[in-house]
Amino acid sequence: MLDTLPRSPHRRRIYLMRHGAVTYFDGATGRPVLPEQVQLNEEGLAQARAAGLAFAQAGVRFDRVIVSGLPRTVQTADLVLAHAGQPALQPQVWPEWQEIRGGRLADIPHDQLVHAFTGLQRNPVDEGQRFLNGESVGELLDRVLGGMARLRADPDWDCALLVLHGVVNAALLSHAVTGGQRLMLGSWVQSPACINVLDLGEGPGDWLLRTCNYAPLHPLHADERSTTMEALFAQYLRYRQQRA
Repeated sequence: MLDTLPRSPHRRRIYLMRHGAVTYFDGATGRPVLPEQVQLNEEGLAQARAAGLAFAQAGVRFDRVIVSGLPRTVQTADLVLAHAGQPALQPQVWPEWQEIRGGRLADIPHDQLVHAFTGLQRNPVDEGQRFLNGESVGELLDRVLGGMARLRADPDWDCALLVLHGVVNAALLSHAVTGGQRLMLGSWVQSPACINVLDLGEGPGDWLLRTCNYAPLHPLHADERSTTMEALFAQYLRYRQQRA
């Protein structure tokens, strides 16, 4: 007798996080802080702890943890693991998932500032669009999607925690919801220390998005209307005015 019962496909689980909140402009001088050095602020520390507690309460157990290597992702992952009850799990550093790289803010003409800061919010984002006169979306997709291909090809994990960055997460989420396409959608909001829940199937288009931008301390985002880049643009304008 033929077995005609439907079978559930095997899917692996990815918990995709953004790092906790940081302060990109020095509070005393107003000067930009190097993205490669910026640390979690007090709010970011609390957000990472809350995310860890949420995983603990849900009984989630990771067998793989990956960070970009930038300090804000390492700090976030360490706090999440500590409060999730898995402090012995050592994160792996995958540099291909570092945040999109900007250029020198001082080199951006004034009439191009708005587009430089918010150009990645348009749908779909052109691959030639550059982030703050730096890396292009196409260059970002090359390395980010290469990292996902690397993760997919590795059979030795079932439940992975990825602690990455806002634009990197947007690239991965765009890839997932379009069935594995190379595409960047600009409307993804990634709050600090948010959690996205994705299931990865065996086929390249087999993705399920179960949760997006869940922030344990502010799950309804009641006080949020602007994006990260809009807020940073306002801070940068204040910095330029102080220097003028």
